[in-house]
Amino acid sequence: MSENPKIKVLFRHRSMEMGGVEKVMLSLLNNLDPQKFEMTVCLNLNQGELRDEFPAQVRKVFLTKGKEDFSKNKLLQKMQLLNRKNQLEKLRKNPEIIEKEYLKETYDIEVAMTYNDFELVLNSSNKNSKKIGWFHSEIDHPKLQVLVPQILEHFPQFDHIIYCSEKIQEMMHRAYPNLNYPPESVIINAIPIEEIMRKADEKTIDFPASPVFISVGRLHTRKGYHKLLVAHEQLLIEGFKHTVCVIGDGEELPTLLAQRKKLGVEKSFVFLGNKMNPYPYIKAADFFIMPSESEAWPLVIAEAMILEKPIIATNVGDVGMMLKDGETGLLINYKTEEIYAAMKEFLTNEKLILSLKENLKNSADKFNNAKIFEAVENIFLTLTNGEN
Repeated sequence: MSENPKIKVLFRHRSMEMGGVEKVMLSLLNNLDPQKFEMTVCLNLNQGELRDEFPAQVRKVFLTKGKEDFSKNKLLQKMQLLNRKNQLEKLRKNPEIIEKEYLKETYDIEVAMTYNDFELVLNSSNKNSKKIGWFHSEIDHPKLQVLVPQILEHFPQFDHIIYCSEKIQEMMHRAYPNLNYPPESVIINAIPIEEIMRKADEKTIDFPASPVFISVGRLHTRKGYHKLLVAHEQLLIEGFKHTVCVIGDGEELPTLLAQRKKLGVEKSFVFLGNKMNPYPYIKAADFFIMPSESEAWPLVIAEAMILEKPIIATNVGDVGMMLKDGETGLLINYKTEEIYAAMKEFLTNEKLILSLKENLKNSADKFNNAKIFEAVENIFLTLTNGEN
């Protein structure tokens, strides 16, 4: 362990695009005791809307520049992307360079925030640090299967694994009961309750008239927005006027825009892009909807509950533990017809909406952040004290 009385913790992550994992990391950095821990974040790419949101006491190191810092010239940008790719590959093969030329110090604990960061931490040239892996994914999800062999190889190499939900842990053990698991914990994502409530009071710009469904998520196929588009169109055809607003960005945007145009719903299905502060939009909307194919413990559901929005959500991950079907929201399967039916129910059943809103009052009281941060601190302290 370091001679410094503070425990030195290094968080490794790819970049800081707006997302749940990034918010979880920022929450940890803002709330772990700075008198006990000296914290550093090492990003592969200095990229994303949240790249400058680290608290003052946290040191940020990055291995390569982000796209925000690239030339606007497309030819030069391609060259910069290629150079960046080559640089990251060089550092992957020679991790000792990261410690010597970028970090310039060693750490007591190294944390991988997702399975994509596992290799970065496990290949660290600092062999004396304790290694922690954070796992947020459903191991049996079809699109994850190509990565499963590597994940299974990495798991036993960690000193501790943290799951973001009980269901994620249960699925892992059910699928691979004979894996040599390291010590484990389940720690749900912390919710910045006061920040959410404060930021929700800021004004939005040009928000549509009611009724509005809002969703927040990265534009990826597993988020189900292609199904939401179809359900939305069907409701409009049947005369149920409403607007859908989606906050987020991602690789699926061109495909979704083409689908929106084909369906002829450009005016009523609105992509708002990323928002540094999505909470006024959630507050201004009538309903929240999450049509995802897979999730773990989705932060956006907790955020919508705190802002007391009636919620439609697919019953994936730990969503069924967060929402009570028919009491604080409607739980559905990942099917277009069920998305359609739930939206129709929200648009026509005023009694249900009033009941949901009443049951959602004081939802913030259900989340205990103090216990979450205490649990993380205890893991760090236990590992550095040489206990299991």
